[in-house]
Amino acid sequence: MSEYRIPYGRQEITEEDIRSVVEVLRSDWLTQGPKIKEFEENFARYAGSKYAVAVANGTAALHLSLLALNIGKGDHVITTPVTFAATANAALYTGARVHFVDIDPETFLMDPNRLEDLLKKHPKAYFKAVLPVDFAGLPADYPELQTLAEKYEFQIIEDACHAPGATYTDHNGISYKTGNGAHSIATAFSFHPVKHIAAGEGGMITTNDADIYEKLLMLRTHGITKKNLQYRVLKREKQGGWYYEMHRLGYNYRITDIQAALGNSQLKKADERLERRREIARKYKRELAGLPVDFQYIPENRQHAWHLFVILTGRRKELYDYLHKNGILVQVHYIPVHLLDYYTRLGWKKGDFPLAEAYYEKTLSLPMYPSLKEEEQEYVIEKIKDFFQ
Repeated sequence: MSEYRIPYGRQEITEEDIRSVVEVLRSDWLTQGPKIKEFEENFARYAGSKYAVAVANGTAALHLSLLALNIGKGDHVITTPVTFAATANAALYTGARVHFVDIDPETFLMDPNRLEDLLKKHPKAYFKAVLPVDFAGLPADYPELQTLAEKYEFQIIEDACHAPGATYTDHNGISYKTGNGAHSIATAFSFHPVKHIAAGEGGMITTNDADIYEKLLMLRTHGITKKNLQYRVLKREKQGGWYYEMHRLGYNYRITDIQAALGNSQLKKADERLERRREIARKYKRELAGLPVDFQYIPENRQHAWHLFVILTGRRKELYDYLHKNGILVQVHYIPVHLLDYYTRLGWKKGDFPLAEAYYEKTLSLPMYPSLKEEEQEYVIEKIKDFFQ
């Protein structure tokens, strides 16, 4: 057995992070306190958006984004099969029907041309929303998707749970960060431990739309508000400062001050850690070049955030077993959503999205996290070379 035990992803918690959490634990607020608003404002500045709403996790961020657009039973939503189940599940939670579009076999992202092929088969505004996924950390082609959104009348909700800090450039040479809101109505992020910003759990929604922002604030807290009070049942003159109303059915999707404090501390180190991820990716590409593996293609107008470093190999199962035997805990991201048992019972079947399925048969995620040591990465590379040689 190897002396190493190297996971595919890992959080890095510093003494500064610990102090920030301890400070909250010693305060009067464990939840619904000032650290949440501070985290939201800091993250909005980081993403370049007008507003940010912190929620319980990335799935909640996707779910509430759909609800804020009034998507529900009878509506139709599109996403990609190469994603974690949460992207599609969030649409099902609303009662909407999920449709999938196959991937570009080089970028592993939703293919805009195949998306338009599906859109052409239906009237304008038939699909209420499209949820592109910035898979592994590579942003989708948002300027192109926005052109389709205007043409076919749908909203874009960006799943950027893999991609905080990633950038893309439009046709005019203007650069945008994921979550900036220039080409989507809302963007969802995740603060799961293996993500760029680890808050234990947690998520964020960014938007530039004031109405969407107000809806999100209400929806994350049971639909309860103290704004725009109607006094429809109880008389105004008999109510005091305690009074609140529930205007719509919401959820308990709040984040705590403990998580927000950790998120704030982690956010300070986001750029430095993103550069470390890019350094690791460059070394993998340099050292593994010439082996029978393929890499995710990165268009010139986009900068990757490297949540995952994915390779494709025709000997995936054997390589997976060999690396695990040697203490390298590689992972597979993901089984295509339409092939999950629940989705096959909804009518999807093998062969529906052949490019996504072909990707799945070969994909393997190598260790990728900022605290990955130089000697650990060299060991991973050495073992991959040993396997093929």
